[in-house]
Amino acid sequence: MPSVVALIPAGGVGARLGRRTPKQFLALGERPILAATVRHFTTHRATIAVVVAVPASHVARAERLLRPPGRHGRVVVVEGGASRQESVWRALQAAPPHAEILVVHDAVRPFITRRLIDAVVAAAHAHGAAICALPIAETVKRVTGDVVEATIDRAGLWAVQTPQAFRATLLREAHEKALRDGLTGTDDAMLVERLGHRVHVVRGLPANIKITTPDDLRRARAWVHA
Repeated sequence: MPSVVALIPAGGVGARLGRRTPKQFLALGERPILAATVRHFTTHRATIAVVVAVPASHVARAERLLRPPGRHGRVVVVEGGASRQESVWRALQAAPPHAEILVVHDAVRPFITRRLIDAVVAAAHAHGAAICALPIAETVKRVTGDVVEATIDRAGLWAVQTPQAFRATLLREAHEKALRDGLTGTDDAMLVERLGHRVHVVRGLPANIKITTPDDLRRARAWVHA
């Protein structure tokens, strides 16, 4: 398996949860969400480093959490940016230059599995770029205000998750071009797509939720204690 560096953008403040503490630091079972997420990568055999980008005011807190005294670790904590893309960019600058594959994963998706990481990394190693996603099962409508404008054919539509994985040179090129162009993408795969590079898709997991709302947090805590 190729050498992997995980980039974890955790620069948000979690305003939609309505908490004073950023959501990535909220408890999920015995550890904070961020620690539960990062652990998937620090315990992965191919990971040579994990770079986590957090709000400037929480850098010291994240270092204490992820790099406890007396324990040798592979975690680097950097100051995040004003957007998710900027946080990934800053994490990218701190990544070891010899990594073959860079994996980008949301800090608040703690229910990934080693099998899913392996599948996305293997696909990126083979194809250059890979994401995980699930086909959309619900009816999709375009709405303006509170009025339906159109029903969208959901055939071929997939809901994208993370982790997303890329050959290191490809992701660096994609971010550099986006920075030059002043473009902000919805995810890292979009930046790679702009280079004209195909992105491979592997099937994600229904449990691989992103904890964004109070309902998400309640559901996640219920799963942990089930």
